[in-house]
Amino acid sequence: MPRRPGGSNPGSRKRRCRGGALHRTRVPATPFPFLQLPSELRVKVYEHYFHDTDKVLDLSPENYKRVHKTLGFMRVCRQMHEEATYYFYSTRSVRVFPTYPGKYFKSKKPMLARLKPNQRRCITSLELRLGPGWNAPPRGWVVNEALGLHDCVNVKKLVVYVECDPSDGFFKGFRRSDGFYEQFSARLMSSVLDGLPAAATVEFEAWSSVKKTGAMMRGLLDVASRSGRTICWGPERGWTDGPETQEPAATSGAAAELVDSAALHDYTPHNVAVVA
Repeated sequence: MPRRPGGSNPGSRKRRCRGGALHRTRVPATPFPFLQLPSELRVKVYEHYFHDTDKVLDLSPENYKRVHKTLGFMRVCRQMHEEATYYFYSTRSVRVFPTYPGKYFKSKKPMLARLKPNQRRCITSLELRLGPGWNAPPRGWVVNEALGLHDCVNVKKLVVYVECDPSDGFFKGFRRSDGFYEQFSARLMSSVLDGLPAAATVEFEAWSSVKKTGAMMRGLLDVASRSGRTICWGPERGWTDGPETQEPAATSGAAAELVDSAALHDYTPHNVAVVA
């Protein structure tokens, strides 16, 4: 068999690199029949491939490197696209409203609104994180048609993660007004639940400084109870259905962490001096 002009090899392919130089890459003579594997094995491959991707998806400057480039292989064929899309979004929570500082926090188009309807239909869990912007919630934190909750027909669980309770005495003098953020959070959670008729469970998680008996949690628990959803508790805070156990007073380190994370104005850090 005569050789092709230029000495090309059937087992290789030329690719033009930056600068105009040609680079030869090897192409397997017999491609691996991935789609002929049993579905259980393909799922294991997807699990390994997405292992390093965050379990909670949100707007972030790292998304292009950690998420977008990772999803590129889905363009191989329709079957792989459908399988990998379902696995990826069904095994991760999507944050309803962004919390990353800066332009992402103020964005009027959260991650959920940026997804396609078929991607939202694959989601099984959403996370509503409350606490960031407690003195001035972003204008984009509103439930409307553009958010796309009506497409989330397979969401079975809403995780409500509470970072702080502004009714605590620690926030005295910094609060916008008594009860403002607690009422805002309760209304927001109620609107999210109204848009998720298939969600049967509400899971509460919180930072260690948040008390279940505080005004913030009492309002959220009341919303969950009135909605008729099953209430469960996340592993991080360690709450149970029983009464909350008395914990030692928060250390100065915990207080400093709370101040650093709960910005008063648009997530701008402030220095607070505490005199004993």
